[in-house]
Amino acid sequence: MDGRGAPTARGLRYFHDTLLRAYGPQHWWPTQDAEQPRFEVLVGAVLTQHTAWTNVERAIASLRAAGPLTPDALLAHADLPTLIRRAGPHHVKAERLRALCRWLLAHGGLEVLDAWRTPALRRDLLTVRGVGPETADAILLYAFGRPQFVADAYAFRLFERYGWWFGPRRYEQLRQAVESVGPATAAFYDELHALIVAHARGRCHKRRPDCAHCALRDRCDHGRATLQR
Repeated sequence: MDGRGAPTARGLRYFHDTLLRAYGPQHWWPTQDAEQPRFEVLVGAVLTQHTAWTNVERAIASLRAAGPLTPDALLAHADLPTLIRRAGPHHVKAERLRALCRWLLAHGGLEVLDAWRTPALRRDLLTVRGVGPETADAILLYAFGRPQFVADAYAFRLFERYGWWFGPRRYEQLRQAVESVGPATAAFYDELHALIVAHARGRCHKRRPDCAHCALRDRCDHGRATLQR
């Protein structure tokens, strides 16, 4: 058996379980705030856009040092861009955080939004400035516990090499292809996304992937071709 073609339920489970054996549980989403962990997920989902996670952690630590990590507190920070400057384009991300905070408060908070159905919640999230499909799905998965696949650049890289994706990178197509065969549980997608990130960083690098030590090498198109040279 190999990875060629679209993912199947059995193939996706093998992919997940093989990476889980290789890396162990990832315990995502990594948060620092025991009192407001769900809101911190929203903050982190915005700050991590095109930014290394270590920089996000530094920015969140600065926010926490400046006061409580709540929507009201973030909106009150006149120096919000300065507090998050380590997370990349800080003026842009400050405006995106403010927009997300205003959206959250206007809808009554996380507990009220918990009652929304996933399609409606996703549509509404996508109206918030700076929240695209990847950010929305990360928020839905890690803050609301909805079974959403986060089809980020790491996922495309792994699936292309494995033999599960060909052609243009279209976010919605990959997300729907995975969700159509995966179990409808947030725990599965939580771990799958975290394992994909771990593998992309640890073995399946953008350049010079370490195919010789890859746990998926026996079924990966790219890995088998590389090792046969």
